[in-house]
Amino acid sequence: MDLGSGTFRLVLFAYAPGRFFRLLDELREPVALGEGLAGGVIAIPALERGRKALRAFASFLQEVGGEEVATLATSAVRDASNGQLVLEEARRLGLSPQVLSGEEEARLGVLAVANAFTLPEALVVDQGGGSAQVSLMRDRRFLSGLALPLGALRLAEGFLRNDPPGKGEVRALEREVARRLKALPLERGVPLVALGGNLRAIARLHQKRRGYPLDLLHGYYLPREGVETLYEELLPLTAKERAALGVQPDRARTLPASLAFLRVLLREARAPGLWVSGVGIREGVLFTRMWPEPHLVPDPRAFAVENLFLHYPFAEAHRDRVKALAEALFLGLFPLHGYGEGERRLLLEAAHLHDIGMHIGYHEHHKHGAYLVLSGPLFGFSHREQALLALLVRYHRRGRPEPGPFRGLFQRGDGKMLKRLAAMLRLAEMLERTRSGRVRGVRVEVGERVRLVLEASDEPWVERLEVEKQEGLFREAFGLGLEVAW
Repeated sequence: MDLGSGTFRLVLFAYAPGRFFRLLDELREPVALGEGLAGGVIAIPALERGRKALRAFASFLQEVGGEEVATLATSAVRDASNGQLVLEEARRLGLSPQVLSGEEEARLGVLAVANAFTLPEALVVDQGGGSAQVSLMRDRRFLSGLALPLGALRLAEGFLRNDPPGKGEVRALEREVARRLKALPLERGVPLVALGGNLRAIARLHQKRRGYPLDLLHGYYLPREGVETLYEELLPLTAKERAALGVQPDRARTLPASLAFLRVLLREARAPGLWVSGVGIREGVLFTRMWPEPHLVPDPRAFAVENLFLHYPFAEAHRDRVKALAEALFLGLFPLHGYGEGERRLLLEAAHLHDIGMHIGYHEHHKHGAYLVLSGPLFGFSHREQALLALLVRYHRRGRPEPGPFRGLFQRGDGKMLKRLAAMLRLAEMLERTRSGRVRGVRVEVGERVRLVLEASDEPWVERLEVEKQEGLFREAFGLGLEVAW
């Protein structure tokens, strides 16, 4: 339970330490507890909204149970002279609230980023309603950080009196943000990662303006010029007009403060843009339960693939045989494709997940699987890599591999690479068509044609027939004919 200065959230996780986790449910209440925080006191109406939300959350917990409840209070409770009233109400309801210090809040944000990205170092900024945590991550560990009174609600209340805000108000806000940031030893030249609901709302608006093909925020790159464009477009609008763009009403009110904050942050950090994180302190707390000190997953990307597989598992023996056959084809066809470790890993990840769509149904399971790959963020993947993974799952069974709506995410040569990896994955699947392990291995002979020599005790008629049907795709991908022998 995260008792934030802008929003109260309750998230319910199921997890097995070191293996997987799943988000089961989530409640959100736009409490705006930080109302009055600019004056050092939580306003009476905000306290009452907080009490109502706490009662609702406690009632929910009574029904659903849960082995452990972690209740975290942040900036508003930490900084306000009457913040203890929120804690007293929580205790009356049977909760055990913990007030996070600014450094503890910053550490949890860094831990979330360290496990959800593959970045070794970053400047991590988490803007909430009451404060903004600015931290430096090095070697995937928290190096330094602190909380500044630069939360979206606090800034809006302290500086932006009018709707829409006046230019002088915005300039005063930006001067205060710059003054606070100049006092920090901001690391230049490292990636900037941003957390917080308002910052994600800004990224979502940028995606809409671009016609972005993925409905994913985690891992999205928001360039500096995109922030400037939104700043110019949104600040002259009223809160009602901003809400009409699809922004939640509570965020529409404070969005100008966040845009001004981001604008100054990018300037002071001399950053060309920022990476958006879809995880924060709630996931940070979860990760302290998932892995022992220092609570770091060894390989975020490998964990993400296995975590998704455990959501929608299929026969592991079949999965592992398809992976082994795909790897043998990749190595045997190396003279024709010349790909490296990145492409090999992507092929094996697709093999690991190729049949997850069977959880929805056999018919069209390749399409169901592609949807599941794109249904949420995959830690450690770029959006390009996640789209490629989804397409490989999509075409592991049938169809002509094409980038489709994801073409704008691709790099030069990705279209050909998609066809070649899809051809290899499909051949591996067809070599395991009876799901019996009858084909123990495959030897690749490259000449004027490519000859696949199947290793099996008895002639594998089904597998051989299904592989031969893929000659058209193979020829399109590699430019050579295909022959199958036993």
